Amino acid sequence: MRIARFTDGSDPMFGIVQEKDGVDMVYGLAGDPLFTEITPNGVIRPLEDVRLLSPVIPRSKVVCVGKNYAQHAKEMGGEAPEQPLLFMKPNTAVIGPMEPMFIPTYSSEVSLEAELAVVIKQMAKNVDASAAAGVVFGYTCGNDFTARDSQREEDQWFRAKAFDTSCALGPWIETDLDPSALAIGSEVNGEAQQDGTTADMIHPVADIIAEVSRVTTLLPGDVILTGTPAGVAQVADGDRVTVRIQGIGELTTPISSAATL
Repeated sequence: MRIARFTDGSDPMFGIVQEKDGVDMVYGLAGDPLFTEITPNGVIRPLEDVRLLSPVIPRSKVVCVGKNYAQHAKEMGGEAPEQPLLFMKPNTAVIGPMEPMFIPTYSSEVSLEAELAVVIKQMAKNVDASAAAGVVFGYTCGNDFTARDSQREEDQWFRAKAFDTSCALGPWIETDLDPSALAIGSEVNGEAQQDGTTADMIHPVADIIAEVSRVTTLLPGDVILTGTPAGVAQVADGDRVTVRIQGIGELTTPISSAATL
């Protein structure tokens, strides 16, 4: 099931995206499916007639995993750490499909990172990896935009990773998906940049959830970004960046330098 968040000109709402007679339609829901039963509200629109928003606004946090693909760790000039390298983005970093990523004024080198994003459905603490699937609501595409110059200059990655608009999510949440071997890639202005598979993750999704929940309590709507394959590339004003993940879809983000940070 594909759960989207959208607007048709009225207040944002959630909906289920389904094909009908060869056309993708979105069927509005009465509430947030993370917290209420899935109940139609009577709104039915062609998908092309609505504006998709980030399918989730994390209630508390986005937890990210760094260097979770060996080849990406190598291209960054090091080896992957033995235990997952964790950092966070605030929920103010989150944007949805076709929302611009604004290059912060303090950076001249922002790059893309295509990532599988995990959406948590319930409070979770000290979850065993064998039970991790039970706390997952679904999966979506993520783009962990990173100010590389700031990342190199500081031991802490706050300026590099937490700036407004640095976490693109979408186009919807796919609730029925095996994350173990999905093709994942990105392109800039139609030119391929990354081409990988989640099968190459050093720490698989279940292990990541277990480790993150050991450190911090996960809440409904929290998001975990699971790392990026090799091929990260710098982006510039006017670029259009697309992340594609098998079984989910694609997420496009226009890049702008008109930042006010």
